[in-house]
Amino acid sequence: MNHVILGLTGPTGSGKSTIASMLRQRGFAVVDADQVAREVMEPGSPVLVRLQDVFGRDVLEKDGSLNRKKLAARAFASPQSTKILNDITHSAILEEMERHLASLQEEGERRILLDVPLLFESGSDKMCHMTAAVLAPKETRLARIIERDGLTRSEALHRMGIQPEDDFYRKRADILLTNQGDAKELEIQVDALCRQVERRLVD
Repeated sequence: MNHVILGLTGPTGSGKSTIASMLRQRGFAVVDADQVAREVMEPGSPVLVRLQDVFGRDVLEKDGSLNRKKLAARAFASPQSTKILNDITHSAILEEMERHLASLQEEGERRILLDVPLLFESGSDKMCHMTAAVLAPKETRLARIIERDGLTRSEALHRMGIQPEDDFYRKRADILLTNQGDAKELEIQVDALCRQVERRLVD
C-alpha cells in the first residue's frame, strides 16, 4: 500500500489525545476531527446558524462565535439532544475530513491518523484501513474529565453515561490500547501499533 489511514477513537477521558500526540511524534500526519469541527463552525457558517436555530440564540457569542460550554450543556443533556447535535455537525465534518485526507495523500503522506471521537458512530471508520480504540479505567477517565473540562463529579458521570460502554469499542476496533496512566506502558503499546501500520504499508 502507498499509504495507511489509521482511525483512532475512544470514550471521553481515555487519553486519546495523548495517543494522537505520540503518533504525531512518530511521523503520522494527523487529521483531528475536533479541529475540523472548529473549522466548520467558524462564525457565519451554515452549521452555526443551524445550531443556533435548534439550541437557542445564546449558544452564540455576540461576535458570532460558538459558546462551546453552553452548547455542550444543552447538547449532552439527553441522548436525543446529543443525536440532534451529531446529525447537524457530522456531515459537514465528514466532508471536510475527506478533503484533508485527499490533500495529505496528494502530498505523499504514507501514515495518516484520523483522530475521531465518534469514529464508528459517524461512519468515519469506512475511510480507514485500520482502527484503534483507547480505553481506560472509569475512575481514571472521571478524574481526567473533571480536571480537563472543569465539571462537577455528577456532570462528568452524566457525560460518561451517555457514551457507549467499553464493549462497543472492543467489538469494533481492530486494535485496543489500554491507558492505565503508565507512560512507559503506553509507549510500548504505541510502538506496537506503529509496527502494525508498517506491516500494512509493505503488504
